[in-house]
Parts: sequence; structure tokens; C-alpha cells
Amino acid sequence: MTSDKINAVDSGTWLLGDLPVRRIGFGAMRLTHLADGSPSDRDRVTGVLRRAVELGVNHIDTAAFYFSATRSANELINRALAPYADELVITTKVGPGRDAAGEWWWATPEQLRGQVEENLRQLGRDHLDVVNLRAPRQATTGSIAEHFGALAELGTAGLIRHLGVSNVRPDHLAEAQAIAPVVCVQNAYGIGSPAEEHAFLDACGEQGIAFVPFFAIAGAGKEAGGVTEEGPAVRDLARAHGVSPAQLRLAWTLSRGGHVLAIPGTGNPEHLDENVAAGALRLSAEDTALLAAG
Repeated sequence: MTSDKINAVDSGTWLLGDLPVRRIGFGAMRLTHLADGSPSDRDRVTGVLRRAVELGVNHIDTAAFYFSATRSANELINRALAPYADELVITTKVGPGRDAAGEWWWATPEQLRGQVEENLRQLGRDHLDVVNLRAPRQATTGSIAEHFGALAELGTAGLIRHLGVSNVRPDHLAEAQAIAPVVCVQNAYGIGSPAEEHAFLDACGEQGIAFVPFFAIAGAGKEAGGVTEEGPAVRDLARAHGVSPAQLRLAWTLSRGGHVLAIPGTGNPEHLDENVAAGALRLSAEDTALLAAG
């Protein structure tokens, strides 16, 4: 596909509450630094953000804790895209925090308002489209009711339009829904995920809730980047379709259901084009079966 024909519209559309978004979006985590930890080039990554919008991307995922010593993802987004187009949906997440030295901490329910206001300040917005409550440890986190309830109050106050949850279990989702509507679940997910994660994704679809995987390309590599050694099924199918393994992984992610959104992140304009182009790739039932088998 030539670059002048690449458009995120080919990936389809889903509603985050009342906000229509293309199913291929953009994740801002990699805007602030390169894989080796060195600072990103400010002009290059602001160019990537503008290019993403030119390619039809209207869903950007970010967080105030996406920063390095010299870069802030939110402020890069503000610099590149403000004044924001009406159709642009910016989602963020709260719960984790980082001090100036980069040390992590977790917000109490009372501290969530400060995190929301910091996102508003950095992005230059008077409200946030979608805020995800990020749980610390999916396997061991207890009740999220008090934290989610605090965000619901901020929604009532007009600071947040829609709410989501991240790094959660099905019981967390049920707990949140008893407090306020949940428009999305953002969890680690990709080829090779365990059966319970597949089931959770399917259950979200049955409830009309978007499922937004992170690490869909990186897999077990997580923050370090893409998978370094692909299995034969991914390698062979990517070759057969004439695409990269990363594009195949994105296409597989989108094939899991119309409610599944992809938010691949990059500071590389060529990778951006490849990621958005993956939204037009359609896999057959045989393809998906081969990938599920490993």
C-alpha cells in the first residue's frame, strides 16, 4: 500500500461512549525517549504526531507519567496538535505517578484529582475525553471501588467525559461498572496471551466495552520494544502477506473483534505508516487459527 493511500479509516470505527474513534490509534509512551533510553528528537516526534492525524488517526493514548528527563508526552501532544480537532479523542490514565527523579508511586483516591488536573494542564484541555484507572498489579490488586468512585465524582464535576480501567481482572470491571459506566478496558494482550485473557476480551465485546491491548506488538518484550525472535507462524504468515511481523500482530489484534482497538506507539515516521497500514490487512480464519496454534 502506498503512503498516499494509507488511512486509519480502513481499520474501522468504534464508539468510546459517544466518541467515534478509528480502531488503529496511537500510543504516546514511546514519544519521550528511544529504546536505549536516550532522548527522542523533539521535532521528529511532533512530526510523527501530526503525521498520525494526517493518516486519519483520531485516538491518542497518553499519560502524565510518560516523561523523560527532557520530554513530556502530554506536552509534545499539546505542542504538535493544539488547537485540537473536534474529532480527536485523547485518552489518558491515572493511578501511577512518578516524581522528578523517575521514582514510581501510586495515588490514593484523594490524589487522583491532582493527577487529572495535571493531565488537563499539560494537554491544555478543560476536560479529558477518557480517563483509565490503572491498577498496580493485576493479579494481587484488591478492590478498586474507592479509586474508581473518586474518578466518577470528577466525571460528575465535568473534568472527565468517560471512564475506563486498565491492568484489571473481570471482577474489577464488574466492580467499576456498579459505580459508573466503563467504556474501555486497557490490558496487556497479544498473540500468545493466556486463555483467560482471550475470554476477558470476548466478554468485553459482549458488553459493548472497547478492549484496548497494550504490548500487542512488543509481547513479552513489554517496554523494551518489539519481539526479537518471532515464531514460525508469525514469520511465515507475515511473509505470505508481504507485511512485517509487527503489522501481522496488529492485524491479528484487530481481528479479535470489532470492539478491539490498537494503540501502537512509535517515534519513527516509517513505523507509523506501517502501523496505520496494518489496519487494512484482513486475516482469514485459517490465518488466525495458525497464529492461535503458535
